[in-house]
Amino acid sequence: MTPFGQEIRRLRDTKGVTLKAMAKAVGVSPAYLSALEHGKKGAPTWYLVQRMITYFNVIWDEAERLARLAQISHPKVTIDTAGLIPQSTEFAHLLSKNISSLSADQISEMTSIVVRSNSAKNITDI
Repeated sequence: MTPFGQEIRRLRDTKGVTLKAMAKAVGVSPAYLSALEHGKKGAPTWYLVQRMITYFNVIWDEAERLARLAQISHPKVTIDTAGLIPQSTEFAHLLSKNISSLSADQISEMTSIVVRSNSAKNITDI
């Protein structure tokens, strides 16, 4: 499941909306919406995200958060290590090969390291 898919599922559950009803309202098939929620489809288009924001009637910060989650929710990630130190390429491959065996705590710890590194450079957006 992607961060965007998880949030869409949470919104649907909170509002008591079925997958079928939401799919019809935003103009996609239930199969597509299910695949999107489960991370089997790439990030949704900006237009679809806007329809979902309208459908759930979310505003300001929550709408911005949903749009940001959509941007970072493509389930197949590419990491370009060209021009970086060799350890960067090694780390990217190790992460790719072993991410499924990492615990939630380990992933949180690694995420914190990256966020702290980006904060030191004054980079806040992904």
